[in-house]
Amino acid sequence: MGQEQMMDAFRLMLEEAPESIAIPESLRQRRVAVVFIALDQAGGSVEAGAAPSGGTVGGSGRCPFCSLPPERIVQTTERIRVVRDALPVSLGHTLLIPRRHVASLFGLTMVEWVELGQMLVRARTALLDEFHPDGFNIGINDGPAAGQTLSHLHVHLIPRYRGDQPDPRGGVRWIFPEKARYWP
Repeated sequence: MGQEQMMDAFRLMLEEAPESIAIPESLRQRRVAVVFIALDQAGGSVEAGAAPSGGTVGGSGRCPFCSLPPERIVQTTERIRVVRDALPVSLGHTLLIPRRHVASLFGLTMVEWVELGQMLVRARTALLDEFHPDGFNIGINDGPAAGQTLSHLHVHLIPRYRGDQPDPRGGVRWIFPEKARYWP
């Protein structure tokens, strides 16, 4: 599929997006299309559907994110649930979880990508209002080699506060401590 065909397919997908997804005109015309072109070039799905995935990585096959109790859910849409992390690393640590059982960010459909992005913005706004953090780390462990222990995609939205670490520079680079410090 050529770039122009992808853009046409993407525009059609956006025009048919459910009412639950309020897509700003600026995203309809530019930014999101760029994300999905990049996704396609990286080998991700640009189709309306995506390959199913199941089970937990190295686990029993029962997925705790597929059967969340209603009281854990902070926000929800047709495709995405937002919950507070059961083992938070900071005050307000939040997870964004697709309702559909999918292991990888790259297994999301285009509509799920858009809705995930919108919910990330909404969850951030709610955290700013409730906890007043000074910054955020956003992380995904995609695959066992990246530390994924549950094969149901979940995006960590971690509020950060001044003084929560002596020197927060480098952020997510600290997964490789010997390479994290890049400044003089």
